[in-house]
Amino acid sequence: MTLTLIDRTRRTDHATDQAAEQGPDHGVTPEAPSAQAPDPAPRRAAGREADGLAVASFVLGLVGLLAFNLLLGPTAIVMALLSLARRTRRPGRAYLGLALGVADLVVLAVLVTVNGTVAWNLGA
Repeated sequence: MTLTLIDRTRRTDHATDQAAEQGPDHGVTPEAPSAQAPDPAPRRAAGREADGLAVASFVLGLVGLLAFNLLLGPTAIVMALLSLARRTRRPGRAYLGLALGVADLVVLAVLVTVNGTVAWNLGA
């Protein structure tokens, strides 16, 4: 049976009242509510991870414009969406990573249409 904090408090008050009525020799001691503040360290670690994903998506999207856009574009998109879902403190970088990942795929589509191949051809 699960008791909420309110029920636990009521139960503690009830036990205290019973102990007072029955005298000090009964041995009923009220339990202190164990509602402590959660440790902020896991939340901070998740925030740092989301910020790192936002920065990584931005960098991968930027590098993907120059090389490996078939691989880095979708990776940048996924990382940007993950960082936005995890509530990053750097949403601007996540949105830039998302935009650059989409731009990578657009550049890839243009190159495939013009050259008929997935390879870059910088020379004449």
